Amino acid sequence: MPFVNENTYNRYVAEGREEEFHRLYEAALEKVKEELGREYPILIGKEEVRTEKKIVERSPIDTSIVVGVFQSGSVEDVSRAVDVAKAAFKEWSSVDWRDRVELSLKAAEEIRRQKFELAALMTYENGKNRFESVAEIDETIDYFTYYAHILEENRGFVREMESRIYRNEHAYSVMRPYGAWLIMAPFNFPAAITTTMTLGAVITGNTVVVKPSPHTPLLPYKMVEAMRRAGFPPEVVNYITVENEVIAKYLETDNKLDGLAFTGSKEVGQRLLKQFINIRPRPAVLELGGKNATIVTAKADLNKAVEGVFRGAFGFGAQKCSATARVFVEAPVYDKFVEMLVERVKNAVIGDPRRRETFLGPIINKAAVEKYRRFIEQAKREGGRILVGGRVIEEEKSYLVEPTVVVDLPYTSDLWRTELFVPILLVMKVDSLEEAVRYANDVDYGLTAGIFSEDPKEVQYFFDNIEAGVTYANRVVGSTTGAMPGVQPFGGWKGSGWTGRNAGGPYYLLSFMREQARTWYD
Repeated sequence: MPFVNENTYNRYVAEGREEEFHRLYEAALEKVKEELGREYPILIGKEEVRTEKKIVERSPIDTSIVVGVFQSGSVEDVSRAVDVAKAAFKEWSSVDWRDRVELSLKAAEEIRRQKFELAALMTYENGKNRFESVAEIDETIDYFTYYAHILEENRGFVREMESRIYRNEHAYSVMRPYGAWLIMAPFNFPAAITTTMTLGAVITGNTVVVKPSPHTPLLPYKMVEAMRRAGFPPEVVNYITVENEVIAKYLETDNKLDGLAFTGSKEVGQRLLKQFINIRPRPAVLELGGKNATIVTAKADLNKAVEGVFRGAFGFGAQKCSATARVFVEAPVYDKFVEMLVERVKNAVIGDPRRRETFLGPIINKAAVEKYRRFIEQAKREGGRILVGGRVIEEEKSYLVEPTVVVDLPYTSDLWRTELFVPILLVMKVDSLEEAVRYANDVDYGLTAGIFSEDPKEVQYFFDNIEAGVTYANRVVGSTTGAMPGVQPFGGWKGSGWTGRNAGGPYYLLSFMREQARTWYD
């Protein structure tokens, strides 16, 4: 079974059908209006649970729009969902891997069938523009098809070993699932990241309880719904909406879960991990953000560098773990690069992401706006100069801020090492590639990194010395962003990750399995 990336927009353009792409998305925007404001249950096995307390999700595009109403579950609801997942594990783990592959492909088709509607809902839910929203649904489909491909390619991860000692010996290595996993998904990629963790667990024979971000519970619900429609048993894929403090309280004493998959901030992830493994040793799959650097050398094509940095730094308002946060530019090209970058940022269209021309829509909520304002004031106070941006445009009806470029910020500022998750880019002049790499590595994170240079020797030096799990050279579509399943396995080193096996790569599924040696004799 060959794997091919979905790649919708580029495919439409290549086929001369770009206008059709826009028509389909805009029709979907109208169609999904019928769904806005609906109430969604907690899904525990076959049971639909409703609670007295609700979570009302409002769109960051327009806070008068209610995206959906969700249940606010309790510790007891979480415990019950875990019990159901635990009880389903034995039967599910014995299902032939070929059947799990088939279900994954059916789920991909379910999502493909409603691609534009799901993308439109995502625009309402977290403010992504049409290109970003469709790309995320593509990535979601890719995970279903790619992990099915990997499981099939490895024949369920059952391997006959060589036996050279006893003639009557038959030895096998068999990768086995652990049990019930808790899946904790973030707001920024509610479809794709929910899917990679959820499917990584269930396609390998585990069962799950999916806990979405309270800011974006709708797309995870849609993913779980699609999986269930495709034939994944409801007891295998459970879904629960709870406030973050509820799940933290549950994990303080939980001894039932067999695995934890989390994507979010380093601080929260490390705290949860300590709680989780302190009770007993258990596997965890963690992706914990980044403070990603791009290096621009004197041998760079500045047109490539400016576009790549602009897209990497400000796509989706820098609300990506992979967003370009720091740029180190060699002195001979520094002034020209900064001048060109400022002009590019000035031309960015900020506004309603439902509009075709919009590049940057709202950031996720009022707390993010307050964080943006706080970081801007800190940069000014500590000596940084804002060359473009720095203003809050709207914070009541929507959450619009300007993409911002900061220079001359002293390296003593903790802004150089803190993941901001808002559209603020720090730029520094350096004297050499070696100096740039030292600065790039001088953080606790190690998720993504990029370089612009037309010199192959400089690129090779960068690859050999940078401390990051995902690296790019001369990437115009995003200097540190845009990893695709099956092409760029996505995961971090140092404080950015945990397993060392990247999502969308050939080894990711092994994070959800443990090895058993099986030997018998004639």
